[in-house]
Amino acid sequence: MRKPRRPDPEVHETDYRVPAAIGTGAWAVALIVLLAMGDSLPDSERWWIGVCATGIALGVFGFLYIPRLFRKREETVERAAERIEDRSRTP
Repeated sequence: MRKPRRPDPEVHETDYRVPAAIGTGAWAVALIVLLAMGDSLPDSERWWIGVCATGIALGVFGFLYIPRLFRKREETVERAAERIEDRSRTP
């Protein structure tokens, strides 16, 4: 016989911009290191510069998009609550 399932823990919302900023900073540091290596970086490894630039671009996008995402989520919850409230008022 199976044990009853324990309830899921509550979702702990945090500011997701912090890890996005840390990751973007890490990619920026890696890019600076690669650029500082200059000509000592083998030609076969220069593609890492593009990877770092892409990581920075995606990190900046995520950093700017996260607040918008949270705002949209809140608006959706508010609209749903208003709809439920409107339905409860109508006979």
